[in-house]
Amino acid sequence: MQMSNRISAFQCSPIRRLSPYARDAVKRGVKVYHLNIGQPDIKTPPQVIEAVRDYDETIIAYGNSEGRQELREALPAYYAKYGLSVQADDILITTGGSEALQFAFMTLCDPYDEVIIPEPYYTNVSSFAHSAMVTLVPVTSKMEDGFALPDISEFEKRITRKTGAILVCSPNNPTGHVYTEDELLQLLTLCEKHDIFLIVDEVYREFCYDGKQFSSVLAFEQFSDRIICVDSFSKRYSMCGSRIGALISKNKDVLANALKLAQARLCPPDIEQVAAHAALKTDDKYLVDVQAEYEKRRNFIVEGLKKIEGVKCSTPKGAFYLVAELPVDDAENFATFMLRDFNLNGETVMVAPCEDFYVTKGIGHKQVRIAYVLNTHDLERAVACIDAGLKAYRTQVMGE
Repeated sequence: MQMSNRISAFQCSPIRRLSPYARDAVKRGVKVYHLNIGQPDIKTPPQVIEAVRDYDETIIAYGNSEGRQELREALPAYYAKYGLSVQADDILITTGGSEALQFAFMTLCDPYDEVIIPEPYYTNVSSFAHSAMVTLVPVTSKMEDGFALPDISEFEKRITRKTGAILVCSPNNPTGHVYTEDELLQLLTLCEKHDIFLIVDEVYREFCYDGKQFSSVLAFEQFSDRIICVDSFSKRYSMCGSRIGALISKNKDVLANALKLAQARLCPPDIEQVAAHAALKTDDKYLVDVQAEYEKRRNFIVEGLKKIEGVKCSTPKGAFYLVAELPVDDAENFATFMLRDFNLNGETVMVAPCEDFYVTKGIGHKQVRIAYVLNTHDLERAVACIDAGLKAYRTQVMGE
């Protein structure tokens, strides 16, 4: 039977679509190191698990569409630690940061409107855009520039009467770039000039390295009427499966209209909001230690990858991802080969091919996104697998 044109335009996730090969590898007794997905091996704070265990409601009832009031009232104290003035009424709790992005698209844009985005970008944004019938317009950032913000003139060239917003992620998934205060100011000034919005995904704000300070878009009070910030508990507290996020804006019209979408899905999950509230009570040392651990892992894997002949990668400044360019003809074919046809002493690696992290066709087909979410022992084994796998692939598949 014929499926809809809408769903036919969706791509399967490059982060997950090779999962059947990974499952088959496991069935064959091969250990798979998952570098394809941002699922940390760091433990969730214990009080989060305890809050779920102690949930004592006799009915799991519908909650407020905008989220539990006690969670919304607790969040401003978290943002205040970063010198940010956020009120409970500025916050809409969402089912993960993903839903916040979806709400932003549908609130700001009509069908066939446009959102400008630096590429490579978080590939699932493509699905959110297709759902909202929004066209993503790319501005390409480059590895040789550390994936820094392209020249602001490149953004302005792409603004049309259909442009609703510019969307960036900082610290960036998949590149690890952390946008500077000056880069954000350039974007906001451009948005003000053309009367459009700036959406910033700040899910990874804790994870900045080399002493770099994080700059939040929420600090730019003079532009607050055109700012939407997307946030999430998933990565910060290693609770990805809880699916609790937030859409934050001081623009009351944005929140009032996004609330219509929130009401249509009734409410965010209740037990997970209780867990999120408990997460906010986590001692600051937890995040300090987690940041230090990711920086150690970043240093380890970058050093390891740069020792492999033909591999190129920049050094990410934040988040826990990097983009690596491999000496192969096609990164997806290589990723499949690693799972289906290769193992090193019973071990192999799963990575995410990067071609679908770009809107522009023909870019990224030799690149992969690597999530350094495993401990350094596992990363050492994973790098060894990549090194040996590249040699095997280039001999067996590329005929070198």
